[in-house]
Amino acid sequence: MDAKNYLEALEERNASIVEKSIKSQNQKIKCSQNSIAGAVSQRACVYCGARVVLNPITDAFHIVHGPIGCASYTLDIRGSLSSGEEIYRNSFSTDLKEQDIIFGGEKKLAAAIGEIVEHYGPKLVFVYSTCVVGVIGDDLEAVCRTAEEKYCIPIIPIQSSGFAGNKNAGYKAACHALLNLMRKGPVGEKLGGINFLGDFNLAGEIWINQSYFRQMGVDIVSKITGDASYDELIKAPQAKLNIVQCAGSMTYLAKQMKMCYGIPFINVSFYGLDDVAESLRNIAYALGDPEIIERTKRLIGSELEKANTDLEFYRDRLRGKKAAIYVGGGFKAISLIKQFNDLGMKTVMVGTQTGREEEYETIRELADEGTMILDDTNPTELERFMKEKGADILVGGVKERPLAYKLGVAFCDHNHERKHPLNGFEGAVNFAKEVYTSIYSPVWRMIKRELGGAYEKEKLY
Repeated sequence: MDAKNYLEALEERNASIVEKSIKSQNQKIKCSQNSIAGAVSQRACVYCGARVVLNPITDAFHIVHGPIGCASYTLDIRGSLSSGEEIYRNSFSTDLKEQDIIFGGEKKLAAAIGEIVEHYGPKLVFVYSTCVVGVIGDDLEAVCRTAEEKYCIPIIPIQSSGFAGNKNAGYKAACHALLNLMRKGPVGEKLGGINFLGDFNLAGEIWINQSYFRQMGVDIVSKITGDASYDELIKAPQAKLNIVQCAGSMTYLAKQMKMCYGIPFINVSFYGLDDVAESLRNIAYALGDPEIIERTKRLIGSELEKANTDLEFYRDRLRGKKAAIYVGGGFKAISLIKQFNDLGMKTVMVGTQTGREEEYETIRELADEGTMILDDTNPTELERFMKEKGADILVGGVKERPLAYKLGVAFCDHNHERKHPLNGFEGAVNFAKEVYTSIYSPVWRMIKRELGGAYEKEKLY
């Protein structure tokens, strides 16, 4: 079905919407573009992308060079946890005012860096530019270089003016900052372990993965960036293998580390039973140690048996239900389709904020006939397709929750704000439980009665 038949405005969006069908099998979805003006895109800005990646570093100080409003965007209201320092939960700002915007804010930034060094003695400072700084032209690089020479600690500028691109550009800016940091570390022999790229320890998820790695006999050299610290990040070049979970934010870093340090990388996903098992196997085979491979096989067999027993209850009750997905990256969307398939559910809509062309091709292969596939969508489209396809539940982030509830559709939070783990074998059970409890909540029956009454009243008039 042609996407334009659904939409009443913004014809420019048609190429970013595809319905899986024989007719559209050769149609490529338009992606990796800046958001269309007026579309009320759900996608975040450059600064947001950089901050999401770097903020979980537990002992880093983050200075936001700009108005105070941008500094409110921290992971203190998100789900990234720490086993050590809690410094990252604070946000520091130069709080630029009208006078600073007219005359420039470089002196204010230099003073802010000096104040933090004097009061806190940090190991590492990140300095973010914002939209205002991009407009007035403050030389972030020069200020940070001078401060670094003066205080003898890494003070790393991040060119993250929000209007300069999209969230993907912020990911890349954060990767450049991490590479900059790694270059400041000591050069040593390979340590033999792995770097875990693209897990932000939401609700403690990285600790679940670490428990698997311990049972396999695999060491983590550096976590990038969930529950990470300065001391472990500078050791990252010494790892034997990089594993990449959030492909959208970390593939660039993995490629750069392969080029600079000769570290190979593989993509992994720890969401859904199939992907967890496959990822653990791939890690074991990539490391090439027969003992690790054997321990991994035993771990997978034991965990799958336990998880499948727990999931039977939910499979029986969720079979045939319809799901809509709108998440940040394509890799997560792919894992979610597989999870719904495992539960006997049908995915009727899939969208991402930052999906890549090859990821959309995989989504198309996995999706059922008639599934709507959307890139960088907006509330109007989400509402239209959820109603059209009869979705029973929406999996998304905090911005999508109110929309689902207004439509009387169940909701599952799979974004950074959640407070419970959804990864690993136990996370697959947690996910099924949340989907079940959301869909079968008695509140939806009450809403349908209310909506039905309103509909009947409307017909009378």
